[in-house]
Amino acid sequence: MIQKQKGCNDIYGREAKIWKYVESIIDATMEKYNYNYIRTPLFEASELFHRGIGESTDIVTKETYDFVDRGGRNITLRPEGTAGVVRSYIENKMYGDANQPVKVYYNGTMYRYERPQSGRDRELTQFGMEILGSDDPMSDAEIISLAVNIYKMLGLKEIKVNINSLGDKESRDNYRKALIDYFKPHIKDLCEDCQTRLEKNPLRILDCKVDADSDILKNAPKTLEYLNEASRDRFEKVQDYLDILEIKYEINPNIVRGLDYYNHTVFEIEAKIDGFGSNNVLGGGGRYNGLVSQLDGPETPCIGFACGIGRLVKAMELEKVKLSIIENIDLFLMYVNEEEKKYAVYLAQELRMAGFIVDTEYLSRSLKAQFKQADRLGAKFTAVLNSDDLNNNEIKIKNNKTKEEEIISLDVLIYYLDEKLNTDAEEFDYSFSNEGVEEDECKCGHHHEEEHICNCGHNHNENKKHCCGGNCHHNE
Repeated sequence: MIQKQKGCNDIYGREAKIWKYVESIIDATMEKYNYNYIRTPLFEASELFHRGIGESTDIVTKETYDFVDRGGRNITLRPEGTAGVVRSYIENKMYGDANQPVKVYYNGTMYRYERPQSGRDRELTQFGMEILGSDDPMSDAEIISLAVNIYKMLGLKEIKVNINSLGDKESRDNYRKALIDYFKPHIKDLCEDCQTRLEKNPLRILDCKVDADSDILKNAPKTLEYLNEASRDRFEKVQDYLDILEIKYEINPNIVRGLDYYNHTVFEIEAKIDGFGSNNVLGGGGRYNGLVSQLDGPETPCIGFACGIGRLVKAMELEKVKLSIIENIDLFLMYVNEEEKKYAVYLAQELRMAGFIVDTEYLSRSLKAQFKQADRLGAKFTAVLNSDDLNNNEIKIKNNKTKEEEIISLDVLIYYLDEKLNTDAEEFDYSFSNEGVEEDECKCGHHHEEEHICNCGHNHNENKKHCCGGNCHHNE
């Protein structure tokens, strides 16, 4: 039996619905913030990641899936999203667009060849957001607040934001020299990788997983101690904007980025959830003003954020978040003979195109078995198509909640379902009372004309429909 590759997962059933729900919240929130979706290729020229991420990073040296294609080109499966977005920004000359800055987000699979463990897979799905073309500290605060608000909308409560500043080039250079001076006397006490990093990129020593708990790393100089006045003022402005947005944060000088093009704001967002593990970071980001020029584009200030969706779904599961996921259907159509089956095919399509969630029988089971299938699918209504009823242009429909049965004209089936399903949804979704609402007044508090166009698109003249939140309320 052929099985999935190590470090990869099949997402299906209820878990797939949770993923789609998460993605829908991300899409809706990004739209409100005016970020446009961008989709870049799953594989790129290896040079993009070797230059963009850095030759000395673990991602490039140890974790990328590299291969040579049939044309002899060096290709890499993308291990992260930012480099591809920047390549697209340069190649498509987005820097020349009238609308600036360019605000985009992505959601796609990434590939890293690392030892699979909880929260770390070889194939992972990541969403991220980027602002390209703005150096305003407000952009930093917006990216952070946008990520936090997505987490809150998904039901996570204990969210902690950790921020730090690497400063500008002058500040980073001063900090780099301080690190080299500090680590030199201790270098033989560090791992082999850290020993090679000392002269090339000492900031990467601070990211070391092997020596993470050593006193040498814990007592290393902090970036904030080497910020010049301009960098310090900028960092304070970021904090001011976060305060305005009521985003709670803590300054954590241990957050760094070893890549040369990173500067100023860096941050991570944690979830305080029991059972989530010692590494409770959901996602992180920072300002990378040097990356576009490093990839042969114009000088462009940028900031971004990325988060693994699998890790996010795990956090929601541990938090026991209640989700508004549709796990039942509106109507299940049943039949016995071939004539009724043909009509079920036609009617199912008509109702689906009208916006209802409809299913029918595909295995030619008995009527008793079809009723069981309807229950398994959580059908709100069932309908047994009967040849005699169909000849009379009628259908027998049953409300599975109240167990009431009615025979109605096929001509009004769509309106019947629309009314019944919206009434049920209203009873479920709304907790406030109708007392004090006049007959011609909508529950939203507005007074509507007698001939009122409903949100469902119909004009109700006789039995006035008053619409709130996409649902219709009928006054008797």
